[in-house]
Amino acid sequence: MNKFVRILVGLIVLAGLVLPFSASAQSLTYGSSFQVQNLEPEAAAITITFYDQAGAAVDAATVNDTLTAGGSKTYFAVTMAGLPTTFAGSAVISSDRRLRAIHNLAANNFAFGASSAGYTEGATELNLPLIMRGNSGFNTWFAVQNAGTSDATVGVVFTAGSSGSNYTAPDVTIKPGASHLWYQADMADLGAKFVGSAKVTSKNAVPVVATVVEVGPTTLYAYDGFVAASPTFVAPLFQYYNAGFSSSIQIQNTGASATDVTVQYTPSFGGSACTETKTIPAGAAETYGLFAFASAITGSNCYAQNPGTAFVGSATVSNNSASQPLVAIVNQHNFTTGKAASYSAFRPDDGTQTASLPLVMDRNSNYWTGITVYNAGAATTVSIDYSGTSADTSFALGAGESKIVLNNGAIAAGYVGSAVVSGASASDKLLVIVNEQNLVAAGDTFYVYNGFNY
Repeated sequence: MNKFVRILVGLIVLAGLVLPFSASAQSLTYGSSFQVQNLEPEAAAITITFYDQAGAAVDAATVNDTLTAGGSKTYFAVTMAGLPTTFAGSAVISSDRRLRAIHNLAANNFAFGASSAGYTEGATELNLPLIMRGNSGFNTWFAVQNAGTSDATVGVVFTAGSSGSNYTAPDVTIKPGASHLWYQADMADLGAKFVGSAKVTSKNAVPVVATVVEVGPTTLYAYDGFVAASPTFVAPLFQYYNAGFSSSIQIQNTGASATDVTVQYTPSFGGSACTETKTIPAGAAETYGLFAFASAITGSNCYAQNPGTAFVGSATVSNNSASQPLVAIVNQHNFTTGKAASYSAFRPDDGTQTASLPLVMDRNSNYWTGITVYNAGAATTVSIDYSGTSADTSFALGAGESKIVLNNGAIAAGYVGSAVVSGASASDKLLVIVNEQNLVAAGDTFYVYNGFNY
């Protein structure tokens, strides 16, 4: 069987809905769901095994199910018999077919929401570009799951950026399949205010995976820990002053030397091209985009090129003076409506001809998805095939271009399914993100996840 390792951050169940987690995580009440997609043309037999934080399998909650060929299914933690009334842990999904999955984390009866990815493999070193404690009401917490078959000895080193203190946390032991949670609100050693990054290391070479949750007064973000870095990256969607939405990019230098990094912002639907340059010390992280479009700052011409006007496009690294390895996340937010979400920037070499999207929606209780496709290769024709419907689409996409496909009103009312994005050539390099949004409901009803290249 092909093991598909999955970290379900804050997987907790309380009879009826979503559930209490921890006072240190802003006293929110969390609940999980995950969407599993079968990539094969044959049915997939799957087994979902849940683990508590001590590493014990919750046998009474094990799920055995079958996914149709090319199909997908949503699993809600609250409906899973056999889990304790209150539960925080992790899960591993196994199958005889190739699978992909995403995890949606909701809080306070869906007043908050964030999405993260499922993992097919782990690494012995992970980088977390944005970690916060007491940052204008924002705190982070993160989970590290053991993706191996023996105990993992895990250490975390926190590197301060604009504020806070460097800190090396005590090592912890994580059992196979289990996860351990770190709450920055409880970590006084970081200082009263900490804005920086972290590096997770499995000291005995057992692979691990991680997911970070950013908690604000009215917003929730989540992103995936990075297993690999690159001198450059691609952010398929960057927006500013776009119907109230703005973006920021947090870039971490995972190398051993300081480097000057220039980000090139390229418009695709509005705005003018511009750049922003900063020096990023070794192991540290810097914020891009958040201030560059709002006012004139040193090292950027973005405000001069876009003085209070809408920008919608993509971002990539045009210069990295010391060629240091980088990782980055993109936070998207609408501070007026309180909607926010995060996704991970891609390495250009991550692009492939095909990408899978486990969850696509059209007017599903007012939720719908928007698919952003970025072409990191030569000009091609892109097709999007949706499961269980004939409402497929195709379009031309030039080199370095991106396109947004909105599913609202384009498939069928109430549609919940999955999709596969494909280029016309085996040499194509497509990168995809998916926005899940409900613009009618109040609260942070905005989720973003990365498409899966394969």
